[in-house]
This record gives sequence, C-alpha cells and structure tokens, in this order.
Amino acid sequence: MKTRLIPFCAGILLFGLSTISCNSSSNADVTLKDSAVIDADVTLKDYGPEPTVLDIEAYTLTNTNFRTALWTGEYLQLTLMSIPVGGDIGLEQHPDTDQFIRIEEGKGKVMMGDSEHSLTFVKEIGEDFVIFVPAGKWHNLINIGNIPLKLYSIYAPAEHPHGTVHKTQEDDVH
Repeated sequence: MKTRLIPFCAGILLFGLSTISCNSSSNADVTLKDSAVIDADVTLKDYGPEPTVLDIEAYTLTNTNFRTALWTGEYLQLTLMSIPVGGDIGLEQHPDTDQFIRIEEGKGKVMMGDSEHSLTFVKEIGEDFVIFVPAGKWHNLINIGNIPLKLYSIYAPAEHPHGTVHKTQEDDVH
C-alpha cells in the first residue's frame, strides 16, 4: 500500500505541508534511514524462531565472525558474515536450498556455475548489491576489497543449525 502514498506525499511536499507525515507506519519509534543512529545495543545471537525486528545494517556491520546465525526458523534462516580481505566464502553448493546474499560493506567477486570446475557466471559486486544463488548452483564469493566484506545471507530452507557461530572459516566444517 505504500505505493499509493507516493503521489499523496509528493503533493504535500509541493504545497509545503512538510509537517504532515507520509510514513504509513503507526510505530512512533520508527525513524527515517537518513537520521537513524546505529543501535549500540546489538546482541549477536540466534533470535529465531521468535518474532523479531532488528536493524539489519547495524547487526551486519557489527558482526566480526565469519558466520553468525541471526535468525533460524523452520523454513528460513538469516546469517551474518564477515569475510576478511583476500578471503572467500568457499566454493559450495546447496542442492535443496536457495540463497539470497546482500552486501552491506566492501567489494567482492561472485562466481557461479553448474559444476565446481565451470563457474561461468562471474560478477564484481559492492555495497547494496544482492546475489541470488539458485539451489544446486556451485558458487563462491571472494573479498577483492581492502576492508572486510560484510554481508547477510538468507537460506530457504535453513542451512546451518540454530545458534551457529563460526568465528573463522576454519570453524565451518560441514
């Protein structure tokens, strides 16, 4: 329904009635992104499967672990990752799991293909890019920047056990 508010809000702005809110949310504690302050009370843990609302950018940028499960449900999981400079996720395939990856900070190179020896899809990515990995595709993501690559990944269905924390890539044994 937010799309219906756009013409209305544009009209308000044209007439200088900027004191009227165009936010369709009834929550008084919601702030606009431009004026938001990153929450200092970030606690990295698996909040699933309880109903949860989090500032995903703050959690993603705070995470220093290779992988931290942030929310694990019955059909979906969100993990945070921090890939060191020159590091990678590791060549992998999820036969029955689709994956969504969003880059919050850093620069990388994603590679995908039908076999581990034929990664024919190659793209450089950066902040605010998303990657869709279909189930069964071999894939890897390499940090080609000069700062840790900060991202979050959504698996459907869940890929890792509830509460998974891998401080380093070497801790990821599956």
